This record gives sequence, structure tokens and C-alpha cells, in this order.
Amino acid sequence: MNTTLAVSLQTFFLDYLPKQRALSPHTRQSYRDSLKLLLAYLVGKGGDPSGLEVATLTPERVTTFLEYLETTRHNGAGTRNVRLSAIHCFFRYLGARHPEHLAHAQRILSIPFKRAASREIHYLDLPEIQAVLKTIDRSTPLGRRDFLLLTLLFNTGGRISEVVGLQACDFRLNAPAHVLLRGKGRKERTCPLWKETIRLLRDSLAEQHIAPTAPSCVFRNHRGHQLTRFGAWFILKNRVAHATIRTPTLRHKRIHPHSVRHSTAIHLLRAGVDLSTIAHWLGHVSVNTTNKYITLDLKTKADALSRAKPLVRTSKKGGRWRKDPNLIQWLEAL
Repeated sequence: MNTTLAVSLQTFFLDYLPKQRALSPHTRQSYRDSLKLLLAYLVGKGGDPSGLEVATLTPERVTTFLEYLETTRHNGAGTRNVRLSAIHCFFRYLGARHPEHLAHAQRILSIPFKRAASREIHYLDLPEIQAVLKTIDRSTPLGRRDFLLLTLLFNTGGRISEVVGLQACDFRLNAPAHVLLRGKGRKERTCPLWKETIRLLRDSLAEQHIAPTAPSCVFRNHRGHQLTRFGAWFILKNRVAHATIRTPTLRHKRIHPHSVRHSTAIHLLRAGVDLSTIAHWLGHVSVNTTNKYITLDLKTKADALSRAKPLVRTSKKGGRWRKDPNLIQWLEAL
């Protein structure tokens, strides 16, 4: 592994990202996955990328890789842009570290991001959340773990990576009960806990023989290791599939762990919580990010519509539009 590309990759991940940029482990893992996919694509199945040179990563081959992500792996434009962002970051570093490859790096950096279509955000209404929770068999340890996991996700509105990484010492179960969440950019925030959530947590810690102040992970898989975000996604997907049988409204929704986060925001919004508080609750940097939930909530829109006066009225007899003879009065009544 003494090629310029191999050595640069090593210093990129071992020195530049963690020490100079101080990026979080989640960001570094995302960059790692993106570049690993690129190298595996270039050498083919079972190939060894150790001997690849910088010149091998031409703009044409990188562009073909991005097309492969969309056509073969069925990734969306958003995922494609995430992969390209990691490639750009590496080549910016490579060009600065090795000026002889600066022109080549600039060609890679000229590959544009793809405009991603904005898809509708789906969330769960409260009856749907309850339907999902009812499908869980709480007579087994794994069932009790799944029930606590989904309850805590809905309680806190936390990102799945934030919740599965929680340790017992991150919780305060005495009043005022709350949990410490570590979000993007290593920003920390606290979220209050429902009494039901506190009771479930106490029972879970006692069942696992974990002290409330111990630095031990709360959510474990069947092997005793920390539950991964992919494992949590599988749990939610499985429970939603079971709940769909008796709750048909779930059939037409794209549900994923972030959907529970959206559901928490909508639930708080309907309860009359102001947007600033919801933004802090979810860990949004700007309240502008939280504004999208106003446009999502159909119930809020319907309530607003019911409070507004209709522009025109139908007659009681034939249901035809009533013509107001005085246009000025009609405009003033708007």
C-alpha cells in the first residue's frame, strides 16, 4: 500500500478527518463507505484496490460510478450527492497535499451535484403509532426492548443513531427526568421523558442488571452487542408491516426511523408547542428547518380552513353559486 492513492487515503482518514477537521465518527464512517464503494466498483468483485493510482480515478470513471449507484443500486439523487461529496472532500485534500495531482483533482471537483427532487415527508399519526406498538409481544426480552426503543424514539424525536447509542448514564430518571442526546456536529441537547418511558427504562435496566449510572449501552442485539441503526430500522419495518394488516392507512406511507422523528414534531405541533421549542427538542440549528412541519400537518391546515370564511356560498335550493350584486361589498368581506 505504497501508492500515492493508498497513502493519501490512510492519512485522509487517520489524520486529516479526525485531527485537522475534527469530524464526528458518523461523518468519517459515511466518507469511508462512499470511498470504499468507489474503489470496489473500480476493481470489480473480489479485486484488490491497493495498487490503484490516482490517474485511475478519472472524471469519466467517477461519473460512471455515480450512474451505477442510481441504476444498479437504485440510490436516489440525494444518496448520489452524499457519495460525491465524500469524493470531492478527498480530492480537495489530495490536491492540496500533492500539487502534482492538482489539475487532476480539479477535474474531479468539477463533477456537479445532481438536483434532487423534494419528496413528500411521511409521518405517523398517534393512532398509527399506537397500532405499531400494539403489535409487539412484550412477554419476551426482545419484545420489551423493541417496545422501549420505539417508545423512546417517539418520546424524544431523536435520530436513530442518537437513540441506539444511548448509555444508562445518559438518563436521569429522577425529577426532572430527561435524557442527554448527542446529535450532529457533537451538539448535545436534553429531552424530557414521559412517566411511561421512565417506568419502561427502570424495568429494562433492572432486567439487564445495569446500574442507572453505568456507561453501558441500553439497547443490545441478541448477541449482547450494541444495537445498530440498521437493526433498529429492521425492528421498525417489521412492526409497521404487522400493524398494516389492521391499520390500512399505513399501507401507503413510506415509513423509516426518521418518520418517527417527524411524527414527534407533528404531535408537539398539534399540542400547541411553539416552533422554537420543537426546534430545540429535535436539535435543529435553525427554526427554519422546523417550519416544514407546518406545511406537513393536514389537520392544522383543515382547522385553519374551517376558521376562515368561505369566499362564496352555495344557495340552499339548487346549490348554485350566489351572485353578490355589490362587488365592492364582496371584496370588503374577503
